[in-house]
Amino acid sequence: MNDLKGLCSQVRRDIVRMVHAVNSGHPGGSLGCTEYFVALYGDIMKYDAKNFTMDGVGEDLFFLSNGHISPVYYSTLARMDFFPVEELNTFRKIDSRLQGHPTTHEGLPGIRIASGSLGQGMSVAIGAAEAKKLNNDDRTVFSLHGDGELQEGQIWEAAMYAAGNKVDNLICTIDANGQQIDGSTDDVLPMGSIGAKFEAFGWDVMTIEKGNDLDSVIAGLNEAKSRTGKGKPVCVVMKTEMGAGVDFMMGTHKWHGVAPNDEQLAEALAQNPETLSDY
Repeated sequence: MNDLKGLCSQVRRDIVRMVHAVNSGHPGGSLGCTEYFVALYGDIMKYDAKNFTMDGVGEDLFFLSNGHISPVYYSTLARMDFFPVEELNTFRKIDSRLQGHPTTHEGLPGIRIASGSLGQGMSVAIGAAEAKKLNNDDRTVFSLHGDGELQEGQIWEAAMYAAGNKVDNLICTIDANGQQIDGSTDDVLPMGSIGAKFEAFGWDVMTIEKGNDLDSVIAGLNEAKSRTGKGKPVCVVMKTEMGAGVDFMMGTHKWHGVAPNDEQLAEALAQNPETLSDY
């Protein structure tokens, strides 16, 4: 567990360095979801990083719907040996496999869908989960969504379908940080209780209150796994802080898509000690 907590610090270093290097990207949500990604790939999921295939037979699958938080995704995949850590240097550069939003045409291991067009990831995850059922593959499909993304109508069509068709090998997590690009979610379009909405659509809903505490996230995702196979898709409402781990980025939408300058980078790195090695 200590190794995974150290990895969270290293992933945060990767995030701010990647975004700073090209003065472009989305650090806020990436930092806030660090514990989720480290928990998922470091403890929860079964997968073979060295022999990645698009179909993932016999493996757990993950789909990132809010693709703009690609920095945390890329860092985690690299640190889990899907591709060389040094490739993080190419983030958002011409001809890189690490585009601002994940893409599939460059063949980056770990990436199974192009994402970032918000609202689409749940539909894809449902299709993958149904394919596993048809193939008698007992592994689980995971997906991650932003709370602001829930303002997209396709999400609710997918949610209705998943419950109506008992897609119970699916765990969709909502990053509930209360922020989106233009301000707080309550200011942009209030959504009321996310959990109550999913319950009304027929999902089994649970909450991770401390989404930036690694122990809590691992425990919560294990609880979610225990609820699969019981006739309902599982929704995890995970409460996080945008910009978590970098104090001047926390609690505001202003770091949704803004890169730190040189001084801010140094300050962010000072708050997150190197635990492996920077690329």
